[in-house]
Amino acid sequence: MYLLQVYRKVISIVIFFLTAAASHAQSDCGCKEGEQLRASIGMHFNAGRLDSAEFYIKRFLNFKESGCAINYNGAMAQIALAKKEYGNARIYLDTENKLLAANGCSKDMYVRHYSTLAKLYQELNLFDSVITTCLLGVEAAQTVNDYYGLSRANADIASVFSQMGQHDKSIAYEYRAIDAAKKQTKAPSLVATVQSRLSDDYLTSFENSGKIIYADSAVLLAKEASDTASKYHDLLAYLEANNALARHALLMHHYDAAIGYADVIINNSPRGVHLLDRLTYAGFSKKSEALYQLKGFAAAEQFADSALIYAQAFNPQMMVSAYDKIYQAAKANNNIAKSLAAHEKMTSLNDSLFTIQKNTAVAELEKKYNQEKNEHTIQELAQQRKIYFLLALAGLLLLIGLIFFIRQQSLKNKQKILEAEQRLNRARMNPHFFFNALSSLQSFALQENDGKSLAINLSKFAHIMRETLESTYKDFITITQEREFLHKYLELQKMRLPQKFNYAINTSADIEADDIFIPSMILQPFVENSIEHGFAGITNEAYLRVDFENCNHQLQITIKDNGKGLPDIAKENNEHISRATQIIKDRIYLLNRKLKTKAAFSVVNNSNENGVTVVIKLPILLKQHVSN
Repeated sequence: MYLLQVYRKVISIVIFFLTAAASHAQSDCGCKEGEQLRASIGMHFNAGRLDSAEFYIKRFLNFKESGCAINYNGAMAQIALAKKEYGNARIYLDTENKLLAANGCSKDMYVRHYSTLAKLYQELNLFDSVITTCLLGVEAAQTVNDYYGLSRANADIASVFSQMGQHDKSIAYEYRAIDAAKKQTKAPSLVATVQSRLSDDYLTSFENSGKIIYADSAVLLAKEASDTASKYHDLLAYLEANNALARHALLMHHYDAAIGYADVIINNSPRGVHLLDRLTYAGFSKKSEALYQLKGFAAAEQFADSALIYAQAFNPQMMVSAYDKIYQAAKANNNIAKSLAAHEKMTSLNDSLFTIQKNTAVAELEKKYNQEKNEHTIQELAQQRKIYFLLALAGLLLLIGLIFFIRQQSLKNKQKILEAEQRLNRARMNPHFFFNALSSLQSFALQENDGKSLAINLSKFAHIMRETLESTYKDFITITQEREFLHKYLELQKMRLPQKFNYAINTSADIEADDIFIPSMILQPFVENSIEHGFAGITNEAYLRVDFENCNHQLQITIKDNGKGLPDIAKENNEHISRATQIIKDRIYLLNRKLKTKAAFSVVNNSNENGVTVVIKLPILLKQHVSN
């Protein structure tokens, strides 16, 4: 009963569809209609009944989902590889690749494709192509966080370097494969499989160098792999771990231990599972070798015969080693006829394999030449597409740059127009003030007949006129200059208006009035509103105060009066108030944009008394910050 459960577990692990394709059934290129076929395909494939597996695979073509054709070609590539039909495998893989591209499949589907393609190249001993394809698989797996595929791709790269005798590189990639295997959740025991391969690499390094540290590392990894495989009931990984432990025991001359590990493999390997024939062969082969070293030649010959049976079922190349063990054991057992027969078959098979390999190498060289020609053509087409793409991109960037330039020029022109309007607004003091001031000076001259006072007042008026005109070209003035202008302006207003008012202009002690600059004519509109509209018609004594203060590293200017307040002002002359406010808003906007500051102002009624308070917050600007 246990073996039946184990057999089912093996089928679920080694079926190439269930480990590769089923995980992608929910992708945009999957084949839900063909899910019921996978168990039958896997069962026949792993039992070596490839024609039966192919019969079920062809049913994928009866389904309408676009992903079914992709699954068909990927599966047929696996069948072709198992049959050693490498040309057909390449055709199926090329078709699968085209369908993946045409259907816009996600990278997770490419992970499986690259894995199969790498197996093809590995069968053909095209190591450089294996590495290139596996690196593509690594990239695809990393893109979609497929740690299972990432582990398999790194393990395949390690296998290539191991075959090339570059075991240091092989070990480095095996560790990458282990790291990825620990992060994936599809097959918790995958880490055990990779550890067994790494153990095998360490044993080869020990054989080449004689350094015992490699053997110690190998046995620790193999034991850890065995424990992990047992925990997750992964028979395949468990057998591979025992195979590594058996090899270690043979190298350490611990022949009884080697026989024990070999028996674990022999007794637990389900018969009739094609992909496990390799491990069954390894178990009989290692037990034969251990018995030979213990002088049990008859038993060694018997187990070598069993090893030959499973070598024939899995791979002809294994038969060479099996015949060699039969030859050695039979010879030691004085079975001369069997020994000679085994030696002849070993020699004949070795020569045959050499011829096959030679012919295959010639055919593959020709195929590689044609493939390189096709790839060269593809590269040229890709290069042309790249040039067209770069030209299109350059044109698009040029167009974007032109649009940006035109927009910037438009913004600059708008800013210049706005600044010109602001200069006009600064010069556009209320004309009533000028007419009333001149009228008051005329009356003063007729009534007082005081030439000296008239001259003084005319001088004040002329100074205000000059300051107003100069402000058109000056963007900034000092606080001292602003105070002097406001003083002369308010004195003229007091002279011409019938209602009396008092004023005060105060500067806090921490303000350097000669060194700090403010926008010119920014206070006059508010002061004018207080006098012309706030004080109009009030019976109480009018009062106006202007304060310059340093508040949290900002210049705060407060203009406060005790006039009628905002509601009455809005009723009397809403247009004038709105225009004056908008002028200041525009000037604050330009200031913030030009100097990257956060200037602002507010106009509110006084809370506990009549009148209005204007608060203007400006940056503290020194001479190096401004230019007129």
